[in-house]
Amino acid sequence: MENILIRLETQEDYSETENMIREAFWDVYKPGCDEHLVLHKLRQVSAFVEELDLVACDNNKIVGNIVYSKAKIMNNQNQEFTVLCMGPLGVLPSYQGRGIGSLLIKQSISKAKLLGYKAVVIFGDPNYYRRFGFENAEKYNIQTAQGENFDAFMVLELYDDSLNGIQGKFFDDPVFRIQSEELELFEKEFPYKVKHIIDTQLK
Repeated sequence: MENILIRLETQEDYSETENMIREAFWDVYKPGCDEHLVLHKLRQVSAFVEELDLVACDNNKIVGNIVYSKAKIMNNQNQEFTVLCMGPLGVLPSYQGRGIGSLLIKQSISKAKLLGYKAVVIFGDPNYYRRFGFENAEKYNIQTAQGENFDAFMVLELYDDSLNGIQGKFFDDPVFRIQSEELELFEKEFPYKVKHIIDTQLK
């Protein structure tokens, strides 16, 4: 862990980071994955928070990445409140289990507090995210856009009582809805991307 550096992602990192995210999620939740395309599309929308786009590096190699986007909670009076949506968060498989994901989460949450955001919403493993203070969204009377609650739907207040008076349905950016046709097209780029990264590292 002593060699791991956490820094902001740059535009020059995009291809390598997308390939890393692809490897991190490949066949984990379903055959293949789409998180690398979500990341690619997120950077192009206004909801993306550049200040919270962090990469973990082992020397010059990107081994982890965390990103955030602006989302909203809408109450019954159609009032909107801005919160953060975390993810994708990924670590290269050969580097998993070393605390790199925890480093990315802790540093990005600290930055999110400094930026003045009220809360972070995730869909993730409760056993993992509870250690960072995330709790079931039902505690805050927050539901999904479909009005649902389940264990993986979690919220973190970024300061005490930051969600006072904020409740309702959670809406993330539409960029998270991936079409199979666009994923198939995006996948065609990856033989080039992998070769480009290898060639770059050999120089």
